[in-house]
Amino acid sequence: MITAQEVKAHAKRLGADLVGISPMSRFEGAPKQMDARYIFPNAKSMIVLGFRIARGTLRGIEEGTLFSNYPSMGYAAINQIYGPMVLWNLTRILEDEGHETIPMLNANGGEALNPVTGKFRKGWSRPVADGKPYPDVLVHFRLAAYMAGLGEIGWSKVFLTPEFGPRQRFAILLTDAELEPDPIYEGKICDRCKLCVKHCHGNAISMDESVKVTVAGHELEWNKLDPLACEKGIQGGLGKELSPFDGEYPRMYGYGRAIEGACGCIRACMMHLEERKKIKNLFHNKFRSTPQWEIDRSKPYELTQDVLDYYGKKDMIEDVDEYIKYNARDNYGTANKKTDKPNPLID
Repeated sequence: MITAQEVKAHAKRLGADLVGISPMSRFEGAPKQMDARYIFPNAKSMIVLGFRIARGTLRGIEEGTLFSNYPSMGYAAINQIYGPMVLWNLTRILEDEGHETIPMLNANGGEALNPVTGKFRKGWSRPVADGKPYPDVLVHFRLAAYMAGLGEIGWSKVFLTPEFGPRQRFAILLTDAELEPDPIYEGKICDRCKLCVKHCHGNAISMDESVKVTVAGHELEWNKLDPLACEKGIQGGLGKELSPFDGEYPRMYGYGRAIEGACGCIRACMMHLEERKKIKNLFHNKFRSTPQWEIDRSKPYELTQDVLDYYGKKDMIEDVDEYIKYNARDNYGTANKKTDKPNPLID
């Protein structure tokens, strides 16, 4: 019989940075639409894997010079490529031991609850039998990580671990293997400094209003987040002051909106926790060396002299639409395709 220690060793060997285990009983009291026990009634354990967001994936946005790295390597590649590979290989190990296992990547789309607002989506789906929830059930990955003892939810509603602070993403396995669970994390990482509030350019994080929920017998509290304001914020702030782009930035693996680089909820929080030495993954150098830049959009667009000297003299300046036309005509061949339903991966 496979043990919790063996499962954790396999997960870390396969590439997970963090591993926690929760009994399914910790879902007791959860709303039916968020109760993973309805997904796999015979499951005994939930294994939660954490994958670090490399600090360096935020560097390009911090400097204002490379915006593709965080949404690709720090976001989509973890959720859609790296995490699923570890999930699949750990699932193989568990199933070879005779334990049915559901690998769940961090993705949304078919849930009966809106994954952004949490509201019920009337008209989306129907229960397949009396007493069952409307498909798909939405499993809250941050609460799952809490139930697995990996850390706490900070004021910003971002999950914090003693290893990486706010820098990780999660994946889940539900299995009928009965594994020794981890205790709920009882430490304190978030000190309510509210730097997440002050540095959020979407004004999405409330300074004083909060939400309280009870999970596994523990009361949790975080700010009353405005999710739609958060959506605006991550696209560069309410005034686009943290986006240097005048057009829509292309998607990376389907992700393309993390232009603000989580200025408050991740970067400001990370720097604060590093300075206080509240997390284990510390670095030789401070993350920020110059003040946070902002774009002054009251000024007209203009070319700098070095661009005029280098590219202008070689007749190598073109209008921004030329590259868009090239992609549509020659690169992707989409010029003659209908545009009412664009492909989010290429259009």
